[in-house]
Amino acid sequence: MMAESTVRPAAVAGRFYPANRQALSDMIGGFLAEVESDQGISRAVIVPHAGLIYSGQCAAAVFQRVILPRVVVIMAPNHTGLVDAPGGASLWARGSFETPLGAVLIAESFARQLEDRCRLVAHDPEAHRAEHAVEVELPFIATLAPGAKIVPIVLAWDDWNRCRELATDLAELIEEWPDEVLLVASSDMTHFESASRAAEKDRKALAAIERLDAEALLEVCRRERITMCGRAPAAVALETARQLGATRAEVVDYRHSGWVTGDDSSVVGYAGVVVT
Repeated sequence: MMAESTVRPAAVAGRFYPANRQALSDMIGGFLAEVESDQGISRAVIVPHAGLIYSGQCAAAVFQRVILPRVVVIMAPNHTGLVDAPGGASLWARGSFETPLGAVLIAESFARQLEDRCRLVAHDPEAHRAEHAVEVELPFIATLAPGAKIVPIVLAWDDWNRCRELATDLAELIEEWPDEVLLVASSDMTHFESASRAAEKDRKALAAIERLDAEALLEVCRRERITMCGRAPAAVALETARQLGATRAEVVDYRHSGWVTGDDSSVVGYAGVVVT
């Protein structure tokens, strides 16, 4: 039997962002240049994960405002439906993720300790093979903090009990960790509704986020049928940050795909949030 590869190849280069190193570097640099750098220490952020032509400027508005520490935990929704992790939290626990800007290493010690601590988390590479929602954040991290290491987790559920359990285990581990750790929740907002309707729905979700009320976020998404794909990652990040003492969530950018396409009849919303 062949040994399992520890290198996760780029899956959406050339589709969600340029596969050419220089073209991608120029794109990321252009996005970052549009945002005044005002970096500070943050507990968590929420960033979108669409094709960078649509959501990259929103993501840049977040990443340009935070200091990226040595360990970045990236939580994303499971778009593919592939999951072998018994608890539904699929971890890539070792090795690296390839990008056109170079390899981004896994924070293996943190990943191993989280897997040991939390019954929901398990090494599950198949859940990551074709998933884009972690990958599209990596060009920003590789550009701004090439020495940072990541802990990529794909979540296949959105119930409050499991969100709270993972958040509590994460908070306890981060509290013990000797260095700063940043939580990144990868999420788009409302999908495929008119721009006005998407903004109306997203305001309700963002209001819960601004209150640091993760349970309310999940509830309003269910009640109002808000198709926020990364609501579970966002809920885990918010609750973890709250347990660690965060008191403020600021929406630093909101836009939608119609800003690029010119079509407001059916859009995807994107929000950038910084939690301190």
